[in-house]
Amino acid sequence: MRIAFSFIIIVLVHTGCKMNYGFSGASIDYNEVKTYSVKFFPNYAPLAQPTLSQEFTEELRDVFLNQTKLDLVKANGDLQFSGKITDYNTTPVSITANEVAAQNRLTITVQVTFVNTKDETKNFEQTFSKYADYSSTEALSSVESSLIEEINKLLVQEIFNKSVSNW
Repeated sequence: MRIAFSFIIIVLVHTGCKMNYGFSGASIDYNEVKTYSVKFFPNYAPLAQPTLSQEFTEELRDVFLNQTKLDLVKANGDLQFSGKITDYNTTPVSITANEVAAQNRLTITVQVTFVNTKDETKNFEQTFSKYADYSSTEALSSVESSLIEEINKLLVQEIFNKSVSNW
């Protein structure tokens, strides 16, 4: 009798609880949210690489493709991303005794508008900014591609977390 009662309690507890978890940290109700769309992020920053817009936009599309079960659509997804690249600059960050920069910092800033058509309380418009440092002995042109890739990954992961994680 006790075993049957214990079994019934365990079954009721497990069927009454709804858990949504994954390794990505995303908290998405896949019964409600099925698609996402990412508009092209134009570049309004002076002196940025010509390919920056395309690389950032693709990285944002790919993070959802790789970390969720959502389908990418051209427009009007359940989750919608739009925005623009607003800044791209390099600045010295550490100065040597000879007043020469020992390291430089490349910073990329994007403005993002996020619309969740299933839950408007999750909507936001926010500016995200990330950077990567490089040695002043290296020319920016020789490390720029790898820095952009690194910064884009950081930006996209922060945008992903803000939009679909309850952290």
